[in-house]
Amino acid sequence: MSDPLAGLLSALDLTDTGARTSEDIFTGHSQWQPHGRVFGGQVLAQSLVAAQRTLPAERAAHSMHGYFLRPGSLDLPITFSVDRIHDGRSFSTRRTQAYQDGMPILSMIASFQDPDAGLDHQANMPDDIPDPESLPTAAEILKDFDHPIAKAWAYERPFDIRHVPTPIYLAVEGRNVAHQAVWLKTVSAMPDDENLHRAALVFASDFTIQESVIRRHGLPWVTPGLKVASLDHAMWLHRFGRADEWNLYVQESPNAVGGRGLAQGRIYSRSGMLLASVAQEIMVRVP
Repeated sequence: MSDPLAGLLSALDLTDTGARTSEDIFTGHSQWQPHGRVFGGQVLAQSLVAAQRTLPAERAAHSMHGYFLRPGSLDLPITFSVDRIHDGRSFSTRRTQAYQDGMPILSMIASFQDPDAGLDHQANMPDDIPDPESLPTAAEILKDFDHPIAKAWAYERPFDIRHVPTPIYLAVEGRNVAHQAVWLKTVSAMPDDENLHRAALVFASDFTIQESVIRRHGLPWVTPGLKVASLDHAMWLHRFGRADEWNLYVQESPNAVGGRGLAQGRIYSRSGMLLASVAQEIMVRVP
């Protein structure tokens, strides 16, 4: 795709079918992926967009919890069914089910809130992180690696992603630690729609968080037979931040056991504002 961000914005522009029975029905398509499966972050973001479509724009998402049920196919459209579970004076709750060929591929529940004042504190951003401009791009690192997935990561993702200290595409450098950070932002400017920026941040939250698990065990992505799949994904959206400006995604894995690994993350604006917290459990298989 010549313009990956345009592809993402197109995927997030769901079609309202007009169906209004017990649920609201929307449809969407997928961005191309070299492995032929729908990217989990995409269907998470689309599910959030579908739920937001049933609410006023100012009642914005503050938390979401999703379970990945089946791999999605790039060849089929995705149907999003939104159940309006609750509408209160300040909060609303929505459940979104994503289907392909009549089978659910993701189930998500999200909560939305009107703007409100209250207590305010946050964990501080790490202060020993190099600036993103000083770090190499994925394209610079993978330019000599002739593989479809490497080319997709280098040139076809809608986000510019730069690792701290180094990526684990081809090798794990240094000690095998259970933490890392990445700078990320969209490859070009986005429209001034706050809920669209929130959806883009949800999309990006599924990038690289799994790496804190496999980095701990010295496993780069090119490890023969390595299989990683997301099982569930939770995200709390604390403060608004633009997805087309540099944000720091700090990631760590507190546990791996039973073929599963838990990863946690915090997303900060470049100025140090805590935008979101993330948790994901993955299935990981090593031959």
